Amino acid sequence: MSNPIVNFLLDSVRHYNHKKYWKKREEVINPASKIPKFIRFIYMLQIKRMDTYHCSSMGTAFGYGTKFNSFPNLPHGLNGIIISHYAKIGTNCTIYQQVTIAESKDGKAAIIGDNCLIGAGAKIIGDVKIGKNVKIGANAVVLKDIPDNCTVVGVPAKVIKKDGVKVAEIENNRQLVNS
Repeated sequence: MSNPIVNFLLDSVRHYNHKKYWKKREEVINPASKIPKFIRFIYMLQIKRMDTYHCSSMGTAFGYGTKFNSFPNLPHGLNGIIISHYAKIGTNCTIYQQVTIAESKDGKAAIIGDNCLIGAGAKIIGDVKIGKNVKIGANAVVLKDIPDNCTVVGVPAKVIKKDGVKVAEIENNRQLVNS
């Protein structure tokens, strides 16, 4: 026979509720929060338990210092996403499963612009700046800065589109102008 109280507590930890998780996380890390410290402490415990459960079952880890300008869109939930606590994530970013945003040896991590899409399995390593409206392809490894409005793929990541135009077309146009 199962205990309903234990089941309730386990369900609150096991299941990822996007809105509740990010609302509580925002209150916990916001020093100007109007919510009483005791309630924020309870929120912190709930978040830590959720993170612990997800880390042990799905390999997920969000650094508590990670700055999110808005709640990220996580189409596959917290499935294997690892983000350095030094990272800064812009507004309206979509992060797919198995993404890693790692810090460099000197403790610096990526700054990711607004409206970015980070594909499944992508790795962003070190002190890099990702511009606004950037799409990072699945399993790409980003080691260098990426300008605004680009699409990158590959290992290491290379720009294949800039401002909606394929990079090969841009190079061909330059060659025609220089001829």
